[in-house]
Amino acid sequence: MKTICDLLGISYPIIQGGMAWVATHSIAAAVSEAGGLGIIAAGHAPSDWLRAEIRACKALTNKPFGVNIMLLSPYVDEVAQVVAEEGVSMVTTGAGNPGKYMELWKSAGIKVIPVVPSVALAKRMEKCGADAVIAEGGESGGHIGELSTMALVPQVVDAVDIPVIAAGGIGDGRGIAAAFMLGAQGVQMGTRFLVAKECDIPDSYKQRVLKASDIDAVVTGRSTGHPVRSLRNQLTREFAQLEKSGATPEELDKFGTGALRRAAVEGDVMRGSVLAGQISGMITKEQTAKEMVEELILELNQVLADKIEGLETMVSQIKNE
Repeated sequence: MKTICDLLGISYPIIQGGMAWVATHSIAAAVSEAGGLGIIAAGHAPSDWLRAEIRACKALTNKPFGVNIMLLSPYVDEVAQVVAEEGVSMVTTGAGNPGKYMELWKSAGIKVIPVVPSVALAKRMEKCGADAVIAEGGESGGHIGELSTMALVPQVVDAVDIPVIAAGGIGDGRGIAAAFMLGAQGVQMGTRFLVAKECDIPDSYKQRVLKASDIDAVVTGRSTGHPVRSLRNQLTREFAQLEKSGATPEELDKFGTGALRRAAVEGDVMRGSVLAGQISGMITKEQTAKEMVEELILELNQVLADKIEGLETMVSQIKNE
């Protein structure tokens, strides 16, 4: 089995999350230049926007980068064609089964790595030809599943024969080391890259993440069957009140429409949806993507070295008893 780095042609097993309205060519190119894999999020954008973003990313880096495709997008057919025509390195997918587009993407030499919240979906993705899967736990920001990363990743690793990438609740070298111990070959990180200097979201969004505490990332929308994790604010409080009062899914959907754009584009962090994961409380500084990746790898190497030294000491003590 190829490693994730070999499969994707990258230096470090770090993939930037595909965050709608957030992951544009600027942050994607910066992460790829730093040795990881940057991702442009197609979201619900039309194909001409995505084509322009891909070409803008190519102007900033000649290293591999990918595109995240939401399979429920009204433009998904056109977007699927654009990534094939533009020759991106890889595609991550969410909210559906990418089987319909697998032949198109494979013939264009694109690696396909779906995001999965369960073992059953991971196995389905392997059968339909996925090159790897991203097992994303509920600690992550945005739309989430029920299982935690700690529980989900090892079960997916045991269930499939393709590489597994861990996501959700990973923000530093310790998290990457933990993911490796669970059997993952790499990690996907979204929240950490929100405060990268190359990330184009408004400063008010970044500051909200930087000032977040360990309990600020809350979940709304469980009653709709589509829970979302974001940082608590006026929007989350009002949404929770509506859920408690028995509002219908249609009413809740109407209330939340446009909320992410209000935060990520307009900078309204009170009435907008500030999507971020549970690691927000760990994030205390804005850095370039290069500084982030270098720090993550340095921390990872130090953690692994310390653990190896600790294990050797334990083994030595046991032998001497």
